[in-house]
Amino acid sequence: MDFAGRRIWIIGASSGIGAALAQELAAQGARLVLSARDGAALTALASACGGAEVLPLDLALRETLAAAAEHVAEGGPLDALICTAALYDPARVVDLDPERTAALVQVNVTGTLLVAQLAPRLLREGGQLVLFGSVAGYFGLPKGQAYSASKAAIINLAESLRIELEPRVDVRLVCPGFVRTRLTDKNDFDMPAIIEPGEAARAVARGMGRRGFEIHFPRRFTYALKLLRLLPYPLALRLTARLGG
Repeated sequence: MDFAGRRIWIIGASSGIGAALAQELAAQGARLVLSARDGAALTALASACGGAEVLPLDLALRETLAAAAEHVAEGGPLDALICTAALYDPARVVDLDPERTAALVQVNVTGTLLVAQLAPRLLREGGQLVLFGSVAGYFGLPKGQAYSASKAAIINLAESLRIELEPRVDVRLVCPGFVRTRLTDKNDFDMPAIIEPGEAARAVARGMGRRGFEIHFPRRFTYALKLLRLLPYPLALRLTARLGG
């Protein structure tokens, strides 16, 4: 995709990969609509993106998403709808806070599903719906049960939508490895092959510009986890146990 003049809505744009992707696409000439809970951060980002439109919303509140979608629809069809929004609360399962876990599922799974429901009426014919999974969704990882499960759900959702919505909607799945953000700052372990948000944003933009379904990076790490998924459970679980310390 040539991004010059393309109208793109990014949900989850206030920080991390979402913010870096907004800057990357703006630099390539895209016309952006930026959404997240933090309106002040979005306003600052919009200034760095050549005056992007700011549309705060909370994926945990369905009515805010619906209102934002109505506003976006008034501006004409989108070329791409990108949902990067996610919550992350690492802990062993016995230590998980039920309310925070419920909020994580509400945003990561239900919120993403609601965005996907909106896509066909908001996108032009052949426009892209870009959903963010994670390599954490490839295989259950210690201390990340809720997050890993939510991202496994997004991978499954994107796979089914790819079939259900084509050719009307071009569904893409993004599965990043470790990216240095406020979310990964919560981790208390060494993160292999960790990259900066700008590098992640460039990888996403390149993937959106090519044919295909999954965009995963950095490949020196993601291919190792893909291999883990193919191993017999006794061996895969033994290897994964090392991550739990």
